[in-house]
Amino acid sequence: MQKKCKISIKKFEIIVILKNSNTANLIWNCLPIYSIIKTWGEEIYFYTNVHAILEQDAREIMEFGDLAFWPSGKAIAIGFGKTPISIKDEIRLAAKCNVWGKTSFNLKKLRDLKEGDRVTVEKVL
Repeated sequence: MQKKCKISIKKFEIIVILKNSNTANLIWNCLPIYSIIKTWGEEIYFYTNVHAILEQDAREIMEFGDLAFWPSGKAIAIGFGKTPISIKDEIRLAAKCNVWGKTSFNLKKLRDLKEGDRVTVEKVL
């Protein structure tokens, strides 16, 4: 059975299907996570206590709906549009990140979130 978690920010509940990867397992084992979001262009990110290494398939350019983990910053990143370093319409994060999950939630709805908004990540059993 695939593992799922829920990311709650303000009125939004994002259901994430976790990949079968080391990073996804590390995040799962650290849940629940409570943090505060930061923004960078059309990306939100938040710090965690998760310690992961860069995986072999890590990348900077994400697909819409990808959930990323930035190992050197110990942060979960959710890109949903252009960032300050994007070329054309790509979702380019600041550094290579591990993709640990996928959501079908319309992430464009996160545009109105502000730095400092609270975020909770918890298991869906």
